This record gives sequence, structure tokens and C-alpha cells, in this order.
Amino acid sequence: MTVTTTGDLPDEVYDVAIIGAGVVGAAIARELARYPLRIALVEASDDVGDGTSKANTAILHTGFDATPGTLEARLVREGYQRLTAYAAEAGIPVEPLGALLVAWDAEQLAALPSLAEKAGRNGCHETRILDADAVYAREPRLGPGALGALDVPGESIICPWTTTLAYATQAVRTGVDLHLNCAAGAITAGEHHHDIATTRGPLRTRFLVNAAGLYSDEINRRLGHTEFGVTPRRGQLIVFDKFARGLVGHILLPVPTALGKGVLVAPTVYGNVMLGPTAEDLDDKTATGSSADGLASLREKGARIMPELLEEEVTAVYAGLRAATEHADYQIHAHPEQRYVAVGGIRSTGLTASMAIAAHAVELLTGCGLDPGPARELEPVRMPNIGEAFPRPYQRADLIAADPAYGTVVCHCERVTRGEIRDALTATVPPGSLGGLQRRTRALGGRCQGFYCGAAVRAQFERSGAATDRTEARR
Repeated sequence: MTVTTTGDLPDEVYDVAIIGAGVVGAAIARELARYPLRIALVEASDDVGDGTSKANTAILHTGFDATPGTLEARLVREGYQRLTAYAAEAGIPVEPLGALLVAWDAEQLAALPSLAEKAGRNGCHETRILDADAVYAREPRLGPGALGALDVPGESIICPWTTTLAYATQAVRTGVDLHLNCAAGAITAGEHHHDIATTRGPLRTRFLVNAAGLYSDEINRRLGHTEFGVTPRRGQLIVFDKFARGLVGHILLPVPTALGKGVLVAPTVYGNVMLGPTAEDLDDKTATGSSADGLASLREKGARIMPELLEEEVTAVYAGLRAATEHADYQIHAHPEQRYVAVGGIRSTGLTASMAIAAHAVELLTGCGLDPGPARELEPVRMPNIGEAFPRPYQRADLIAADPAYGTVVCHCERVTRGEIRDALTATVPPGSLGGLQRRTRALGGRCQGFYCGAAVRAQFERSGAATDRTEARR
């Protein structure tokens, strides 16, 4: 079981290689780890979950508004159940706040019954329509003019960073090889195995899974398939300081449009409040910067949803790119003659559906000829908690008594201790950058954005050696 970041890849033929270590690719690796197979998880970046998976709205969706009968609807519904149970087992922060789908005009109000009916067809039978008085009783700081809302009790907020890391940690501990800084290039499909040229040398595998996110269409074309093309859809978001948390008690959703679920206001498991995202179709798959126009548009919409929110301090802005395609459904295709499965077009619901997508991908691999062997139970993992609704190390006298490092706060904005940073740097899948360390601990992510703690955090990071070499096996 190894995590490698440099050097040549092992001279062996894997049973299955997965290209892309986002939340879906990591989930597939974890699912395959249940079988006696040689598995490689290959990622172009220096960390897992470093693309679309790190910059999303962090909602655990019930799937109430999915198109009934689609693959996405089924996998989101199944994934919601799987991930809810797994999060409790693995210590992934989840808060079941419920959502209000708010109608701001007569047309949107008239659409609520059909949305409730659609929710029922998707297995969400607890939704109900609220009148304006009931909406304001629930959310008194909502802007004026709301006419009603659809109450969706099961919607939750979740930590997307811990989810991907939990999958990858469990996979690596069970024997999966995680190869980082390993971008896939040309692919030659031979009679018995695929030869993949990577930036760290050749990789050979009998079966191949394409979970490359924004680049899944390019990988697909290298194997001769053109079922879908990926158009990056940028979602910009504004994160407000923790003082804003008391303003909102639910996930506040708009009536959805063809471009997506629209601009929402939602708490985060880290104690902040988020406004976004935009939905901008672009040509550049690396355009993750924010724009003045995009942020101005968010503030305009936010002013209607919750005017008081815009009076709060902004902690950060960020943007993520969703892998939108020309199709309205997930693009998951098996090609048995090539021992190949493409997992593309996984948009904003991919976090929720990830475990169900993984199970579906393994089924397709068996249909392509993979004999996985007998399944086994995976040894459970318990991830460090970085959510505000659960005790953090600085609050736990028992931890501090056993190890004073948990009582030494380094990042005061986010209350991150020296012990937490040390644990992240020595974990099964350690960070390869300060950004990765932030996603594991919240250090550097507070209102000062590392101005005060940056030097101390960087010094601890560099002393660990994480910045230079992670090629040894980690258990």
C-alpha cells in the first residue's frame, strides 16, 4: 500500500487503474479495494480531491429535483443513503438542516406543486409546500417578497474535503496504490492490457476506469469514443464570516433552471455561510479565478434572498468548474471490447452519488470481463473532525491531557491546533501543499487567510518533509 509522488511507476500490470482521484475516482478505488485485486489510482495533481471535488456547494442532496428515471436520479438517491451511513461511520461532518426552495414570484410559486410531485417520484415523500407566513417563521431574516416555499427536510450540508480523503485513506490502507503528480497521456489498448503513458513513466493495466472529471472527454477520445464532450461550467461562490451563521437555519434554494440549481444561501459545516454559485459555461478548463462581474451578480441575487447577509464580512471567494456535457444525464459507459468504463458528466450531484457511482462502475467492470473475486469488509476509518457541530480537539480536555499539542492553537481564526496539523502531515494520505493541509485541518482558511498563522503553519509543514517527498509506503 503506497502513496507515491515522484519516481517511476511500479513495473507491473495492475488489474484495474482509475484515472482521476476526485471524489468519484476515490470512491471507485475504495469500492474495488473490497476485492483481491491490484488497483492503481492515478492523479495528475499532488493531492486527492484537488479539482472539482474541492470547490463545490457541499450539499448532500436527497435527489428530490432530479429527472425521474435517469441514471443520475437513481444514483443520487442510492448515494444519499450510502453516504449518510458512511459519514456517520467515518466521522465525516454532516448537518441535516433541511432545505427551503423559495418562490419569489407567481410563476415560481405555481411550479412548487410539480416540484413536490417530482420529489415524490424520486422517493422524497416528506416535502410540503409552505405559505409565506410559514416561510418567514422558519427564516425571519429572509428578504421581503417570498410567496412560499417547498420544504425538503432531508437536504444536508457535508464536508466534501473529508469525504474524498476518507475514501482515499480507506483504499490505500486496503492495498490500493495512489500515484500522485501522475498525469495520463497517450493510451494504447492492447489485447491483454492497456499501456498508459504518464508523466512518471508507463503504467499497465488490464482494466481501465476513466474518472478524470473535466478531462474525462479527452481520455474518452484517446480510446476512440465521442459520446460526450465536457464544457467547464464555472461556479463562483462567496464565503461569509462565522458571525453570519446565526442569520440562516436552512439551505435556501431557488427554483432550478436549465443551467443548474441556481444561487443558494447555505451554512457550511465549518460555521460560515455561503452564497453561490454562478453558472458560466467557459472554454478554459483551468479558469478557476473569480470575476468582478460574477461576484457582483452573486451579491445582487443575495441582496434579494437575505439582505442582512451582505452586511457581513467576507472571508473568502472561490470558484469551481463542473464537468457539464451536452447531455442532461450522467455519461457512464462500458466498453467491454476494450475492458474500459468511462465515468463522465458528473456534475454538482457527484459528491452525493459518489458511492453509488462506484458500485455501478464495479458492476460495469464485471460486465467487461473483470472477475473481482470474493468481497471483503473494509476496515473502518475514522477521520479527524473539522466540523463545527462536533467537538474539535481544542475543546477536548481528554485529548489535551494525553497530548498537549492538541491544546496549542496555531490558527486562531479556525481554532486549529499543532496536534491536528501534525496528524495531517503524518496521515495515510498526507497533503502535498499548504492548500491540501488547509482542506484537512482548516488552517489558513479563516478570516485572516493565513496572515497571522501562515509562517508557523508553513514551518511545521516544511519540517515534516511533506513538501519534498512522500514516496514511502504509509500505513
